[in-house]
Amino acid sequence: MSIQSTIEHKLQALEPTYLSVENESHKHNVPANSETHFKVTLVSPRFAGMMPVKRHQQIYALLADELAGPVHALALHPYTPEEWQARGEARPDSPDCRGGGHS
Repeated sequence: MSIQSTIEHKLQALEPTYLSVENESHKHNVPANSETHFKVTLVSPRFAGMMPVKRHQQIYALLADELAGPVHALALHPYTPEEWQARGEARPDSPDCRGGGHS
């Protein structure tokens, strides 16, 4: 199973109404086909009343093995359904990496 698939599977524990796990490794100075940099956008009613740091901690706990090993960077965008709707259901853009990428 790919790292991306493993992340997607583990995050199901948060009962997402929307989940996007994007492999952004190609935007960084890593070998081709790497799975080291990910952006996670996760919408869950379980985040209601929870401060952003607590949301991040829940995700980090679920992905502890991946973060201790192959995953170098994880951009997290956790929302409640109401926050997601207020955003217009738009995923945030990732900044360009100064390390470059492979074409």
